[in-house]
Amino acid sequence: MGRRKADPATDANRRADVLRSAARLFVEQGFEATTTRDIAEAAGMRSGSPFYHFRSKLDLLKAVILEGLANSDARQQAAVAGVDDPLARLRVLVRTHLASLHEFDCDSPLLIGETRALDAAARRDIAAAFDTYQIPWQQTLDALVAQGTLASAAPPLRLWLFGMLNWSTHWYRPDGTMTLDALADSAVATLLGGVPQSHGSAA
Repeated sequence: MGRRKADPATDANRRADVLRSAARLFVEQGFEATTTRDIAEAAGMRSGSPFYHFRSKLDLLKAVILEGLANSDARQQAAVAGVDDPLARLRVLVRTHLASLHEFDCDSPLLIGETRALDAAARRDIAAAFDTYQIPWQQTLDALVAQGTLASAAPPLRLWLFGMLNWSTHWYRPDGTMTLDALADSAVATLLGGVPQSHGSAA
């Protein structure tokens, strides 16, 4: 009997399971300390099954980061569509980025340090994807400077902003009294030198 053809939908779901499990374990345990057996067990698969979808653990790390960035970029592009005011657009970008960090399976920002394990070609691919993700951010910051709301939009500012937002994964508690909306307002106010209204604490 011939080999039964795999169901494309099932394959896609299993691949997604592998990506989610790998991303979580890479963040919790570190890339080097995580084995393919760990990933397979977390995904409810046999130990060699991840290699049906990915050639190696390094290939899986690259995919985790790139797909996380792609999904986040798709969300932010949809969110800012039709938002013309630069300040409103910045707030939407910040809120959407926080949603990617705290409401979706987006571990890409937390795995940037693990890219040192990848070869130069893979790191270039990831850098290019991150550059694409940052385009609407820089455009928005430039627009805020043009309207006199922001003093400077020099590229380090954008990176400082990402660093501040990404660090929230170390202290923000979803079950605390501060909502992500309040956190977004606070981040924007901090960038612009203002003081947001009190929306409760993170703890």
